[in-house]
Amino acid sequence: MTKVPELFGSMVFGDKVMQERLPKATYKALKKTVENGEPLDISVANVVANAMKDWAVELGCTHFTHWFQPMTGVTAEKHDSFIQPCGDSVIMEFSGKELIKGEPDASSFPSGGIRATFEARGYTTWDPTSPAFVRDSTLYIPTAFCSYTGEVLDKKTPLLRSMERLSAEAVRVLHLLGKTDVTRVATTVGPEQEYFLIDREAYEQREDLKLCGRTLFGAKAPKGQELEDHYFGSIKTRVAAYMRDLDEELWKLGILAKTKHNEVAPSQHELAPIFSTSNIATDHNELTMEVMQKVAEKHGLVCLLHEKPFKGVNGSGKHNNWSISTNTGENLLSPGKHPEDNIQFLLFLSAIVKAVDEYQDLLRITVASAGNDHRLGANEAPPAIISMYLGDDLGALVDSIIEGKDYHSHKAAKMETGVDVLPDFRKDSSDRNRTSPFAFTGNKFEFRALGSSLNIACPNYMLNTMVAEELRQFYEVLKDADDMQAAVKALIKDTLTAHKRIIFNGDNYSDEWVAEAERRGLLNLKSLPEALSHFMDKKNIDLFVSHNICSEQELRARYEIDLETYCKQINIEALTMADMAKKNITPAVSLYVRELADTALAKKALSDDIPVSVELDAIKSLSAKQEKFVALTAQLEEATAQAAAITDNQEKAFAYRNKVFAAMEELREVGDSMETETSADYWPYPDYTDLLFGV
Repeated sequence: MTKVPELFGSMVFGDKVMQERLPKATYKALKKTVENGEPLDISVANVVANAMKDWAVELGCTHFTHWFQPMTGVTAEKHDSFIQPCGDSVIMEFSGKELIKGEPDASSFPSGGIRATFEARGYTTWDPTSPAFVRDSTLYIPTAFCSYTGEVLDKKTPLLRSMERLSAEAVRVLHLLGKTDVTRVATTVGPEQEYFLIDREAYEQREDLKLCGRTLFGAKAPKGQELEDHYFGSIKTRVAAYMRDLDEELWKLGILAKTKHNEVAPSQHELAPIFSTSNIATDHNELTMEVMQKVAEKHGLVCLLHEKPFKGVNGSGKHNNWSISTNTGENLLSPGKHPEDNIQFLLFLSAIVKAVDEYQDLLRITVASAGNDHRLGANEAPPAIISMYLGDDLGALVDSIIEGKDYHSHKAAKMETGVDVLPDFRKDSSDRNRTSPFAFTGNKFEFRALGSSLNIACPNYMLNTMVAEELRQFYEVLKDADDMQAAVKALIKDTLTAHKRIIFNGDNYSDEWVAEAERRGLLNLKSLPEALSHFMDKKNIDLFVSHNICSEQELRARYEIDLETYCKQINIEALTMADMAKKNITPAVSLYVRELADTALAKKALSDDIPVSVELDAIKSLSAKQEKFVALTAQLEEATAQAAAITDNQEKAFAYRNKVFAAMEELREVGDSMETETSADYWPYPDYTDLLFGV
């Protein structure tokens, strides 16, 4: 462990390396770009590129790649070597131009109609705020991605723009409050990552896991998570070895991997990092998911990042711990010891409450996916209804502000264990609400609705933008105030009064909350098609266009891409399910029924007195179910073909949700029932016991 400080960031062209390898003037110019958003001169880029190349070559690199995040939901890279011809030999060179700009094919990535096949050119451009790093003997350069005509085709660019907008609006408001020393504000994120580990040999025998990332068939194992013995339990030797290697690989890349533990479901685990700025946290989380899967290969494992790989046990999410900090080191979401007197905190809290209420549809949209539709609403995942949890003390403070009553902070209570040898300690001011989608947790908000495979850029650029808009409105209200203190207090009270409906501190799983949320007028968008139908609402278009995050055309493209991706994913699942049903499950059941019939006939041949009721009952049950199974398989194929023929993406998405997915669920129910009655020697796939307890 003494080597960790030396190991950490050893593969990153970070601040320490830059100070050592760059001329002082170049280093200062680059830091101004990173910290203040100042434009970068090509002469600076040339010096940085050469130093970056020399450093990478010393680490064994022969190639570089512009690493970007297109709308596919995964990262992309094209590798070029450093070689340049020099007579009969070659030299290793890397220019500022190559550092700044790359040219991948734009038309082959999802574009939502922005780019046609014949319009191929696209550009990647260096993001100097996220440090380059080395992986697999290649220099990776984090970049943004756009089309030849300038349209944004990636997930990073809107995030970077939203960070600039939030910073600008927050600084203006802080200056009104007298904090004139603040010049920049940054949002920070710490994304907790849940995942499953299963044995690779079992994985390779499952067509559904290989093609879809989740099991389409699978009866519940006799034991699941009901004993709650896996949660925070002792980590198995094989998994511990994996986690140890994973930590080392992440630390080399400068990723602040901090916490690891067993999660609730069997074979489920979690990794949590220390927070960093939103864009770096996004890059690091994408890297984390890639490294998780690669390290798993070395241990004969497979890392599953699907939101619901196994029916009947917890799915996997990604808790997005989001906060706002100034360049002077102040956390704007820290209430302090006396939050009732902390006008700055209450003002920013009010802006967030207003944002979440007015743009609850956007928050739901940004976590919507085919995988997450399985997860939201149960097993510790928050429901599809977006609400905010503030805790007892902060909730009481909000009520007192709205009602115009005095409020005094409660001192942290002492936790007395009743055991003399155990030390007493102070409790937190409020409990944690694991059922809330958007919960305040001391000095940050935990957005718990994200799916485990999601790129966190989307929820964070939407959060940043909607809060920036509320701060813009606050500034307009306050800028000409004669009595700033009184004006701020009045604004806080008016805002919290108008948007109190979004605050709920109770059990978000309860039926009573569903009814109460409807009474309050909150949205309950249960699936992606329902959520996406609000994406192009005028208020949402105005939000992103007015802050120059995305144009209306770019928003429309994202809307079409999300719908198209959803339809394709369910289409792949439906085709895979039909394939498994026809080629493997139906023949397997037929063989087992034949075995039962042969056994019954053999018994009868020996003597009419030998009972064959066991075999006959099993034959009757399986034969009836198999007949229904074959019919449902045909119905699934028909529903899939009908949905695929629909041309309008919104209508198609609803067809896949309401017809195809419903047919899949019905087919699975019968298939899983047959699995429980078929001999394991005949069933064609590893069962849930093998998958969940095989590591």
